[in-house]
Amino acid sequence: MTAGILILSYLLGSIPNGLIFGRLFWHRDLRNYGSKNIGATNAWRVLGAKAGILIFLLDFLKGALSVLLAKIFLGDAWLMVCAGILAVIGHTFSIFLGLRGGKGVSTGLGVIFMLIPKVTVCVFLIWLVIFLATRYVSLASIIASIMTPILAIAFDEQIPFVVLGVVAAIFIVYKHRENISRLRKGRENRF
Repeated sequence: MTAGILILSYLLGSIPNGLIFGRLFWHRDLRNYGSKNIGATNAWRVLGAKAGILIFLLDFLKGALSVLLAKIFLGDAWLMVCAGILAVIGHTFSIFLGLRGGKGVSTGLGVIFMLIPKVTVCVFLIWLVIFLATRYVSLASIIASIMTPILAIAFDEQIPFVVLGVVAAIFIVYKHRENISRLRKGRENRF
């Protein structure tokens, strides 16, 4: 049962919503436009607000559903964290896209929403303030991800959820390394 839920979490995360719905409704392959990313930000930029919101929600749900299934069928905090991490890994290294994919922010938000909702609200507000002040999605995502483990500690969350925050922050920063380079050079695209 445990292995099955964890494999399912990876497979759920691997569903390339941006690619599927971009082709289905907008007749575009996001991998050929904008940042060439299949995530919500590129979908919004290339296909418009409706597409961006749809992709965000679907990617968010991949993370949330993975954790929910682990909670229902496994019930262990560490296994819920593993399921969430596997959903994010699936999103960024999708088996359906030759181990390529998005950056994992929306899926990761779904994961932490299911595990640490108070932290998620704070992280989202931090993201929103930074985004509105700078218009950089990448900068807002990086700072919000770094704040996740700090807030998890501040809210006295369980150790597995703090560990998740640390892993997620490292992963998100790593996936944004090109954005960080562009930010430092003043070449990052504003939203």
